[in-house]
Amino acid sequence: MTGRVMFVDDEQNVLDGIRRQVGRRADVVTATSGDEALRLIRGSGPFAVVVSDMRMPHMTGTQLLAQVRELAPDTVRMILSGQSDLQATIDAVNEGQIFRFLSKPCSPELLWKGIESGFEQYRLINAERELLERTLSGAVKMLMEVMGLTNPVAYSRAERVRSYAEAIAEALEVGNDWQLQLAAMLSQVGCITLPADLLTRIYSGAKLDPDEKHLYHSHPELGAKLIRGIPRLEQVAQIIAGQMVRPVLGHAHQVASRWEATQLGIVILRIATELDQLIAAGLAPKVALQKLVDSWPELPSSMADAIRGARLTTGEVVVRVIGLAELAPGMTLDEDLKSRNGIRLVPQGHEVTNAVMIRLRSVAAGVGVCEPFRVRVQI
Repeated sequence: MTGRVMFVDDEQNVLDGIRRQVGRRADVVTATSGDEALRLIRGSGPFAVVVSDMRMPHMTGTQLLAQVRELAPDTVRMILSGQSDLQATIDAVNEGQIFRFLSKPCSPELLWKGIESGFEQYRLINAERELLERTLSGAVKMLMEVMGLTNPVAYSRAERVRSYAEAIAEALEVGNDWQLQLAAMLSQVGCITLPADLLTRIYSGAKLDPDEKHLYHSHPELGAKLIRGIPRLEQVAQIIAGQMVRPVLGHAHQVASRWEATQLGIVILRIATELDQLIAAGLAPKVALQKLVDSWPELPSSMADAIRGARLTTGEVVVRVIGLAELAPGMTLDEDLKSRNGIRLVPQGHEVTNAVMIRLRSVAAGVGVCEPFRVRVQI
């Protein structure tokens, strides 16, 4: 297996020799300092493997690989050095969590064997993560569809918050963060214990008495408590728990790309939650975005500008009158959908999911569904 590998060494002749040895077998990128290597990772990553010399001016190999670990945790980190200091080797292993330590001089065969092992390790890491993401995402989607049937009000809000969080993340160029996506989808799972009429009043902006406020404000921690029981969702639980508390953002010069992933996830989910409240109160999306940014003076200016330009919709929404045979997942009901004997099956404003489709087909085969009905469709 081949991939992209970066070699870092302050001696250009060493890098030239490595390129001659490895360049025909892999995509090789070189850097003559730790700072240059970090810039390349940020600007043109990802790299499957980063191989660094130990002794370099300004930034040692240990320091560099420790930062690579934070910046690109999936990248396999290796040392290629003539350094024989045992303590430096121990520090490199502990701080950079390196995969291999190769000593100079290193034969081309041994060097390539190490790089090839690094590529395979990178493949295994990403294969495991992809399996984890797909498995968890599928399980969460099924859970959300069940919640949509049992608590459609909470489900509808979770869908809106998820949509806003994705738009904000896209505006901030965060990328495909599966933990943030799961946290947004599960943001309202703690509301399953709350009465539906209380949620309706909350989402419509009605005033609450102290007991009702306390009950509602407890839902993020309850949701986080439920999620903590699922292996590898600890960060997702942290993001959910923080959705109603404005985090301390630190100095205004910080930018989102430097924040720890969980902190950034909390900020984005909190923004999406506040945005949903403002839009539910009747504000137009652009006005709501501006008001939200104005109320957060501590936001870095670059982040505030990105949020103002977030695209909350991808197209025009139209209302159509259709029958059950035309109904499809992704449509939103524009009126209550009832059975022929008058029982409300799905409330107005609920997004149609596969679980809803299965339920409606079952009812249609029995007592029947009132048709036609209105739906909202994005075009």
